Amino acid sequence: MKNFSRQREAILNVLHSTDVHPTAGWVYERVRETIPNISLGTVYRNLAELTRSGEILSLSVGDGYEHYDGNSAPHAHLHCRICGSIEDAELESDSLADAARCRGFTPDTSVYIAYGVCAECNSKKEKQI
Repeated sequence: MKNFSRQREAILNVLHSTDVHPTAGWVYERVRETIPNISLGTVYRNLAELTRSGEILSLSVGDGYEHYDGNSAPHAHLHCRICGSIEDAELESDSLADAARCRGFTPDTSVYIAYGVCAECNSKKEKQI
């Protein structure tokens, strides 16, 4: 990646230090703790470049925000339609990438998102019944 800057390093550090899947605004607020004069535009530009280079993942879960994941290894995401949480789930294999390779396609990454209800929200629903 070109121009590995102090800002880009701070953004990567924030993403690698959390297991939530934050929005650009969330990342911006955390990076400002170490680089107070960073602009939101700089954060957006760096997130876009890190996504293009494959160092991070960008997720659209349908809530109107782009979410970012510092873990670019193949894994799935579980998005709760009640509380909005996004959790990582390990994959035994990357069947989408395998199917792509069978067709002569060279995949860079695969993004899996399962939509449903998380264990905590399921538990709350059961207590209400």
